Amino acid sequence: MQNQYPNGNYDINDQIRKEKKQSGTKYYVLGMVTGILAAMAVTLGAVGAVRLYKAVAPINIGNVSSGTQSDGATSITDASVEKKLAVLEDTIGKYFWKDVEEETLEDGLYRGLLSSLEDPYSVYYTNEELIALQQQTEGIYYGIGAYIQDGDIGYAQISRVIKNTPAEESGLMQGDYIYKVNDEDMQGKDKSYVVTKIKGEEHTYVTLTVIRENTPEPIDISVERRKIESPTVEYEMYDNHMAYIQITEFDLVTTGQFESAYNQAKAEGMKGLIIDLRSNPGGNLSTVCDIARMILPKGLIVYTEDKYGKREEYTCEGENQIEVPLVVLTNGYSASASEILAGAVKDYSIGKLVGTTTFGKGIVQKVINLSDGSAIKLTVSSYFTPNGNNIHGIGIEPDVEVLFDAELYKNGTDNQLEKAKEVLDEMIH
Repeated sequence: MQNQYPNGNYDINDQIRKEKKQSGTKYYVLGMVTGILAAMAVTLGAVGAVRLYKAVAPINIGNVSSGTQSDGATSITDASVEKKLAVLEDTIGKYFWKDVEEETLEDGLYRGLLSSLEDPYSVYYTNEELIALQQQTEGIYYGIGAYIQDGDIGYAQISRVIKNTPAEESGLMQGDYIYKVNDEDMQGKDKSYVVTKIKGEEHTYVTLTVIRENTPEPIDISVERRKIESPTVEYEMYDNHMAYIQITEFDLVTTGQFESAYNQAKAEGMKGLIIDLRSNPGGNLSTVCDIARMILPKGLIVYTEDKYGKREEYTCEGENQIEVPLVVLTNGYSASASEILAGAVKDYSIGKLVGTTTFGKGIVQKVINLSDGSAIKLTVSSYFTPNGNNIHGIGIEPDVEVLFDAELYKNGTDNQLEKAKEVLDEMIH
């Protein structure tokens, strides 16, 4: 979970899908300064390895103890952090094999400081990363309305075109390879880089040169950048008046999208409802609580507790409790906000969970803005289901366990969804 900005409402965005984990990421300087000098003493292999470093004398950065030194190393007793960092920066500048921007070193320092917490959800954001995160959490951005994936021929590819967007209006198609963006060749560029080139200010234009199957020459397509609302809810009415609503994430735009689908289902004579939360990584706490208030009875939705024992409760008045049978689909990638909704449904026994055990993320993050435009996100508390269960590292078990069958899915059958329909039909009758 992470805090929404700037009003301080909690957000629960699991980083499974949208944010890279800090562990394993390369930075030129880690905030934890340990190990930096080892960059000047690298060896390969074991016995008989070839040495690839040039020996240098130990560098004094503070008072040196008078005790015996091991391997000629200088002992550091009470050097200030500032002095040590300055020496490390100078040493990197002198010995590192290529030039490094000072800003890169500084950002690496801040990232490393957060990574020293050994919490994958506590991270540092530059100003640019913070803006991207805000747009992502809001579910609104300025672009063309197309999903991009890494392609198989060295060019990124359009994987989906959102309805009623500039991408659809311009004639872009699923499967198009993005050859150029504003005449810049995109060969070998990953999807993240391509997306940054496509996004821009509202009402400006970007020219995409695409390679399309069965088209002999690349096609230039000019597309207007506009405000795009990410579709996070899908609705369908099945036979026997069984409604299906899939929620892919809990962004700020999701509440309205769910309400529209839910009202449509009721208007079409819904006799039972399937809410599909499979692979939903989470999102905004206020969003999931608003959706919960459309279906839950009166009482707690969720509550949080920090390390000081401070408790914060999120409640439902119960004025809109669902009146038809309910099934919730879950899997191992249903996390955070998804688990809040699924946990409440299970605790109140107003529906059945079908699928597999959820991810198990029962902690809360808060985004704290810094005066220079950057920010840090910290894990600040744990959350609990209405019955007082903390599911962190445990998850929520379904009432009816059904493992996903990939082979059946390839042939057009979603066996978990079919089981959900079967369970719901029994509940209706």
